[in-house]
Amino acid sequence: MAENMREEILSLLSGQKVDMVPTFSGLIHITAEGLEREGLSFNEIHHDANKMARAAASTFRLTGMPSAALPLDLCAPAEALGAELRYYEDKEFRFPQVGKVRFESTKEITTLITENSDVLNLGRLSLIYEALRSVKQDIGSEAVIAGTIPGVFTLLLYVCKPKNVFIEIKKEPEAVSNALILLADFVAKIGNAYLEAGADFITIHEMGGSPGFIGPKPFEKQVLPALQNLTRQLRGPRVLSVCGRTNAALGLLARSGADAVSVDQLNDVAASRAMLKDTLLFGNIDPVGTLWQGDEAQVHEAVSKAKEAGVDAVWPGCDLVPQTPIQNIKAMTQMNL
Repeated sequence: MAENMREEILSLLSGQKVDMVPTFSGLIHITAEGLEREGLSFNEIHHDANKMARAAASTFRLTGMPSAALPLDLCAPAEALGAELRYYEDKEFRFPQVGKVRFESTKEITTLITENSDVLNLGRLSLIYEALRSVKQDIGSEAVIAGTIPGVFTLLLYVCKPKNVFIEIKKEPEAVSNALILLADFVAKIGNAYLEAGADFITIHEMGGSPGFIGPKPFEKQVLPALQNLTRQLRGPRVLSVCGRTNAALGLLARSGADAVSVDQLNDVAASRAMLKDTLLFGNIDPVGTLWQGDEAQVHEAVSKAKEAGVDAVWPGCDLVPQTPIQNIKAMTQMNL
């Protein structure tokens, strides 16, 4: 069944009609229980390719959800560009975060990025490449593998002081637009490297630049052209994941060039479906209120509602909380069995 589900998902991503609504994810979906079963701690899985791969495959092994996603944080491209990350060495489930940005102003983002043609020489990107190759060899015949990259505006907020970014959007919008295009070129190279390593598709996780956060007009003027540049360059299926309430901007998201759009639990999915006519719609199970804090009956109800509303695939609305109970993930996945 797992192998058949993988083929169904790949057919769906390639634009073919499929017989079911699959459940999988292209966002981070590792669990505390999965790491424990693998003998891994959360603070060690970001620095070792083998451990990274084992962590990514652990949810499939425990629950049968036919997917894995790498890397296990969104900050590697920012780190590759010189941002300093904060890694947590305690036992808490805290993802790496940017501790110090690389740039003060978007005007500083010029030829520096275009000169970095061999992205695998930067930061942890070579480790992620090797982890993708490893997880592909491990479970790639049974599960789909996602390579996850930050959206262009999200990456901008990771490498440039956010306060200055929002000032310059108003005062120097051309500088912001130029920076976003350069970042799109850079992250496209990373996405294509992930595809070369074995990823079946790319998830563009545009959290900071979602129209649900910055508004539809700034998204259309600043973010959309760079996203279009990014999707044009990616050589594989592309899923655009956005956060927040984005019903008012579904037409803009459809113009991004992504093959699918993943929305979160704040959206009215039936309305999203009505507006997103020719693009696949993924979503929108609440990763906190339902998957982490809910019970199996609530998971079943949420999945049924998403399917009735017309999603093409059931996805968590965002990254899983690591403490998500395994039985809730199984409840979400096994409704297709």
